[in-house]
This record gives sequence, C-alpha cells and structure tokens, in this order.
Amino acid sequence: MNRRNILLGGVAFVGLGGWYLTSNRSTTTVAFPDASLADTSMPGAANAQTTTGDVDTSAIPDMISGNPDATVEIIEYASFTCPHCATFHTGAYKQLKADYIDTGKIKFVYREVFFDRFGLWASLVARCGGPEKFFGIADMIYADQAGWTRAGEPAAIVEELRKIGRLAGLDNETLEACLQDADQAQAMVAWYQQNAEADDIDSTPSFLINGKKYSNMSYDAMKDIIDEALAG
Repeated sequence: MNRRNILLGGVAFVGLGGWYLTSNRSTTTVAFPDASLADTSMPGAANAQTTTGDVDTSAIPDMISGNPDATVEIIEYASFTCPHCATFHTGAYKQLKADYIDTGKIKFVYREVFFDRFGLWASLVARCGGPEKFFGIADMIYADQAGWTRAGEPAAIVEELRKIGRLAGLDNETLEACLQDADQAQAMVAWYQQNAEADDIDSTPSFLINGKKYSNMSYDAMKDIIDEALAG
C-alpha cells in the first residue's frame, strides 16, 4: 500500500492509493500510479484495503441536476478538498446553475475525485441525504472548505463535516451510519478511479461537455461552449 503526504491549504493529508496532487493557478493535478486502495478509514470504521477489481460499484449513482433529457450534458470532476473546485462552486457554478441548470437547458452531472480520506468523508456526508439533498449539502461543504479542512486532527475534521450534515437536516444516527459504511467508501473510491481512468481525468475541476474534456475555465468561456453546443 503506497501513501504520500498531501499538502492542501496548510494541512498535511494521507493520500489514497499513492495518488498525489499539485496545484497551479486554476487546477489541481491528480496522479494515481497504481490501482490499489489505501486506508480510507475513519474513527471506528473498517479499513478499505482492496483493489478496484474486487469492488462492486454498480450501486454508486451519478449525482444529476437540471434536465436529464437535455441535448447538452456537462460532467464535472471535482474534489471537496480541491481549492479550485471550491472557487468554481462558490462562483461560476452559481451562474451556471441560474442560466442553464435551473432553466432546464442542460444536464449537469457531478462526479467526485478523491485526493485524500477527508474528501471521501465529505462525499459520504454529501451523499447521505440522497440525490435530493446532495447538491445543497455539496454547496455547504464547498462554502466552508477553508474551515473544515483546517479543523486540525482527523476527528475534528469529521466532526465539522457532521455539523454540516446536521445543518442540512440529517440526524446523528443517519450521519453516523453513512460515515461508518466502509463498503460504501470502498465502492466510491473504486467508482471514482474507474470513471477518472475512462475519461482521462488528470486535474480538477475538469469538465466533459458533450463528451469533450476541458480543464478549468472562466464562466464566460464555458458559456460560449455551452451556447455553441445548444445552437448546434
């Protein structure tokens, strides 16, 4: 099992499966040199230490908003611990949502990328309320990224994520069941890795617009691409 230390926002994290990240002005780059899963444990949970080939990912759904029958589909690959993803979600995403998602012009799909166990825990919380609450909880996680990622020890970080879940209306019993679900954690990591390899994802945020991959961009640039696709 390979591990690397990841430095994100001043916090040293333990990586998953030897993956690591570096950052530039607009994207966070991910590399995963092998397909093994590392310790995705949290206090009290079992370790996830199996290969992706051993894990059934069929029960992990895409998180979708907008018009499922739209002719334009955007798939975003992002990590809850990626600062550039937080910048997108607290800025350009709000414009995208107002102009294209809420108006039913596009289908928007969010797929998680996992750089570290804390991003995985955030996903477990975001998915805990089901598809109906996912995007609302995700917005809260991104809005407070600077706070919960800097909470200190792992136990403090997971408690901050619990607080977000409770603010979203999840009760303690439900949250704990989601956070302690090691099978779900394994499946989510395997699901991410399969998707990222299939779509050649090497940085976050990344976008597939009708199947064509784009790196992070300004909202105006994204709008031009969407409008051209809608017109075509």
